[in-house]
Amino acid sequence: MFGKKSQQSPDLTTPENVEKGQKVYDRIVSGECKDVPAELDAAYGISSKNDD
Repeated sequence: MFGKKSQQSPDLTTPENVEKGQKVYDRIVSGECKDVPAELDAAYGISSKNDD
């Protein structure tokens, strides 16, 4: 819709993905993470919105 490719969301409940999310969360809480959406996308292997 509106030029975006449909994309399935990753299963965030798998042990591997929970660990990835926890690492990003720890970076957020510690103040090390400056771009939350970009880090979460990278952690879960989601390509950026600008990719076609």
